[in-house]
Amino acid sequence: ETLPFTKEGRLAVVQNGDSTVTLDIEIADTDSARERGMMQREGFPSDRSGMLFLFDEAQPRSFWMSNTPVALDIIFVSADSQIVSIAKYTTPFANERYRSGQPAQYVLETPAGFADSHGLLEGDRIRWRRVE
Repeated sequence: ETLPFTKEGRLAVVQNGDSTVTLDIEIADTDSARERGMMQREGFPSDRSGMLFLFDEAQPRSFWMSNTPVALDIIFVSADSQIVSIAKYTTPFANERYRSGQPAQYVLETPAGFADSHGLLEGDRIRWRRVE
């Protein structure tokens, strides 16, 4: 059984002060939602959609792809909304851990290739808000 994507917010990537790309996001802000993530999902409805994980504090994070059938870009973001590292083209179902390296309070998962398609770099920022 696959879970449908639920648009809960909008996120913009900010490069050199300009918003360069926006996407629809589902927000994972509970333990169960964060644990589930993209597991057992066939992917995103478009290449302009993603899942934003919210944590209570910034700390080194590691994500893995167990039970996740689609390749992702995993974008680790600091407490002040700056991209600290990007794991690109992750391997579906892999047991390898993808680590933030630096403390991250937010993690954005997108379809694999998103970071390269839009030229995302460490140091870029994100802005996001919930929508009804």
